[in-house]
Amino acid sequence: MKETLSPALARRIALSAQGFGGGRAKAALDRRRLSRTLSRIGLLQIDSVSAVVRAHYMPLYSRLGPYPLSLLDEATRPGARRLLFEYWAHEASFLPLETYPLLRWRMEKAARGEEMYRTLARFGRERSDFVEEIFREVETHGPLAASDMEGHKGSGGWWGWSDAKAAFEWLFWAGRVTTACRRGFERVYDLPERVLPRSILDTPVPATADAQRELLRISARAHGIATAACLRDYFRLSATEAAPRIAELVEEGELIPVAIKGWSRQAYLHRDARRPRRVEARALLAPFDPLVFERDRTENLFGFRYRIEIYTPAAKRRYGYYVLPFLLGDRIVARVDLRADRGAGVLRVHAAYAEQGAPAETAEALLAELEQFRDWLNLDRIEIIPAGNLGPALADMLVS
Repeated sequence: MKETLSPALARRIALSAQGFGGGRAKAALDRRRLSRTLSRIGLLQIDSVSAVVRAHYMPLYSRLGPYPLSLLDEATRPGARRLLFEYWAHEASFLPLETYPLLRWRMEKAARGEEMYRTLARFGRERSDFVEEIFREVETHGPLAASDMEGHKGSGGWWGWSDAKAAFEWLFWAGRVTTACRRGFERVYDLPERVLPRSILDTPVPATADAQRELLRISARAHGIATAACLRDYFRLSATEAAPRIAELVEEGELIPVAIKGWSRQAYLHRDARRPRRVEARALLAPFDPLVFERDRTENLFGFRYRIEIYTPAAKRRYGYYVLPFLLGDRIVARVDLRADRGAGVLRVHAAYAEQGAPAETAEALLAELEQFRDWLNLDRIEIIPAGNLGPALADMLVS
């Protein structure tokens, strides 16, 4: 008979799989721990918003505690110490180098105009000569950013940044160029053979079905327990692509079909998933943390409805511009609207909200986390606006 799990156990399994609950180690985060954590969660989603700190830096902090940002920067740069490359996974993401061959099928589909945004695919078809001209520029003069092309005189006339950006993006999707590094937040492109290790480039490219099955394995380990929709969402596989591969993983015994009380959809437990009796975590989470970036899963696991309101008009926002969930124990107990004012050296708390049933120690634990977060960001102080149902208590604790 199919095993039925409680929602609380499912939540603890998911947290453990994502690297929460072991306690933040007091030892300094080094490359070995960095690599182990990246292997565990499979990807770091990239986002341009820097209201607090770029999103890809946060998941390591949330799981492991304060670390030097330069450690992750170094892991994304060309050279012998590179650990990560950049490509489209859940969204634009940093991924372990070993994942590169598993995404070659997506690059090959993109080169045929089948695996990218429609407008970009159309640009590649209609401006193929221009795309090739940009590729030759990278080949001859790389590494290059799209802004390097602004006002450049090519064979087809003067280049504008937007056209060059589209050409670079098409080449990036197709795997013909990759990110050498980032200049600020702008991608700097070069040929894969000049910036990725030869050992990775020489790894045999698996058949599409084999690669997709392996991507689902990574997703399953990172989830611990998940529905089919969650499993395929991690690397944005279609239902058609994922369904037969999930069935194969069930047949092999790697995925175990289970029921979760109160869930209407079939769930799958990874055979190696831990089932901790308790999870003692304390962490602020980025909006694009793998634990919460699939919003329906977040609501099912934590009873926490979460939407990013960056693009919502200010007057219509419910919680704020850049709101981070606060994980305490095995529950998301609060959310806080934060800004890092680097010029003033201030971590600004615009509002804080406790979830229904949040424990009495929520404000105290959140303030302790904010103080550690402030120090990690090298800010001088915290300023709290007593807004939201948790804001006044936070503000009182700060001044007491």
